[in-house]
Amino acid sequence: MAYKNLQHFIEVLEKAGELVRIHEKVDPHLEITEITDRVSKKYGPALLFENTGYDFPVLINAMGTEKRMAMALGVDDLDDIAKQIESLFNTFTTPKNSFLEKLSLLQQLGEVASWMPKNIKGRGACQEVILKDPDITKFPVLKCWPEDGGPFITLPVIQTKDPNTGQRNVGLYRMQVFDKKLTAMHWHRHKVSARHFNEYKKAGMKMPVAVTLGGDPAYAYSATAPLPDGVDEFLLAGFIRKKRVELVKCITQDMYVPADSDIVIEGYIDPQEELILEGPFGDHTGYYSLADYYPKFHITAITHRKDAVYPATIVGIPPQEDAWIGKATERIFLAPIKMTMVPEIVDMVLPIEGVFHNLCIVKIKKDYPGQALKVMNSLWGAGQMMFTKMMVIVDGDVNIHDNLEVAKYISANTDPGSDFVFTQGPSDVLDHSCSAMAFGGKMGIDATQKFPEERPGASHHTDSDPVNVPGDDIKKIFPEIISINDSLLRSDISVIFISIEKNRKGHINDTAEKLLNEFPELRGIKVLVFLEHTFDISDISDAVWRFSNNFDPKRDHRIIHSSGNNNLSTMVFDGTKKSKEFDGFERDWPNILASDETTIEYVDSIWENLGLGPFIESPSKKYRRQLYKGGAVAEE
Repeated sequence: MAYKNLQHFIEVLEKAGELVRIHEKVDPHLEITEITDRVSKKYGPALLFENTGYDFPVLINAMGTEKRMAMALGVDDLDDIAKQIESLFNTFTTPKNSFLEKLSLLQQLGEVASWMPKNIKGRGACQEVILKDPDITKFPVLKCWPEDGGPFITLPVIQTKDPNTGQRNVGLYRMQVFDKKLTAMHWHRHKVSARHFNEYKKAGMKMPVAVTLGGDPAYAYSATAPLPDGVDEFLLAGFIRKKRVELVKCITQDMYVPADSDIVIEGYIDPQEELILEGPFGDHTGYYSLADYYPKFHITAITHRKDAVYPATIVGIPPQEDAWIGKATERIFLAPIKMTMVPEIVDMVLPIEGVFHNLCIVKIKKDYPGQALKVMNSLWGAGQMMFTKMMVIVDGDVNIHDNLEVAKYISANTDPGSDFVFTQGPSDVLDHSCSAMAFGGKMGIDATQKFPEERPGASHHTDSDPVNVPGDDIKKIFPEIISINDSLLRSDISVIFISIEKNRKGHINDTAEKLLNEFPELRGIKVLVFLEHTFDISDISDAVWRFSNNFDPKRDHRIIHSSGNNNLSTMVFDGTKKSKEFDGFERDWPNILASDETTIEYVDSIWENLGLGPFIESPSKKYRRQLYKGGAVAEE
């Protein structure tokens, strides 16, 4: 389904009871974030803030549930798009014998051609208003979190082109606003737009850039999609919409943009210019990404629809709206991965707690020994999957969309001494746990049922015996251990979370070894996860989120081997904050995200005027208790 424009999508959401209009005055400076954070963590509605102190309403959380994400892409279920891709692929790869079959193929080719983006003459609705003196500060650009470096455009669809081939790339990167005609352009070194930038730099040319906001929501999604090089994101948008994207030429730059966009920001980047210090920014990991240098984007024109809506999103501690954008990618790109790379894959999940790149669970049809390792290595070599920190491979009848069921399956089918593998490679730039930026450890877990060749001479069993954890006795001997969460043991999941006040070098490994020596009954536990003493480890979901962010697999694991034939080895994971003093960690460690007390109190006071139903307490109250000393950068 193609939406005529963003207003059409808003109408559909409202008719379905999926949108709330907020008439109360709300400031884009921190207040919209605080309200949206409360709503998104309850999987609440899309929000249209109509009174922001600016001329433009703000739409946020529009794709903030799986249902609305599917609505944005015009389908009933996100798996529908994967099925369409699979059907299309089969149509073109299956041999055609009869004339009618070949004729049908021509019809399919014609349909594909109808999805190709097309440049049209004249001006589009996005150019109904042309600002004579472009000023981005006239728009309700959000400052999301207290330590952010300034206001950020958070849902920009950014178009660049290769200066040598003219090939277009469409991406979604945040943009910090510095003044009315200047922003930063935050693209990471692995992105295609960054490669375009380098080509312009070699050629000594200024780089034209076009940024659009709004229009069909398929544009914003397609800008995030992990497409192969050379595949136009607007072709994907056309496939999703089943209607081509019509593009009009910009006013001041030799670029083309979707005609139905709400807002167009035209400009250029001069690669010869000095970079600008951008950030910090409260990011999708739930931590601040820290200040760094990025290109300057100079605005030459701004145009917009007469009835333009400013679309935005916030990211932070999951769940947020971006979790469902990631869910769409998980479902849509499963089919291409199966068909072109790893045919044994049955299903794949990127759990919300893993913030896309920290954790991936893959289910396969296993036919031979070592197949799980083959799949891990294939996926680590596939596009953006190279950033995946932890990859778990399962098989059998396990439902990988049920976290508890998956955890039980992993526990039942692994020996930490042989089924956990460690390597290293490219990491996401936002992974703060790496000792070196964008390069760190990776862990694969083979949780498949094993063939005899994979368990040669095994005399132990894979199921752990029930363990009674003597928590009070442990804390008497180890006063630095603040709390122990052994609740998963009662679900046959052999994992214990331990919060500890780390106070010396080697503290985690020393404590783990002494713990197993003092309490031999714990030697049946397969995994011990250590987290910080300030963290409430009673929340398993949050524990996984914190652990997966703070853990470099190659550096932060230790295997304590069993001393007898009947016990399995124990894997020890250090998910605590790393420091120079105790860990030799040289990089700055970021703080977690939480609203400030003033903003929380103000939103509390206006809640009944927002039309959002029963009061929702601020999630930040919980996380403020876990903040490190300092600002965006945690103090040592």
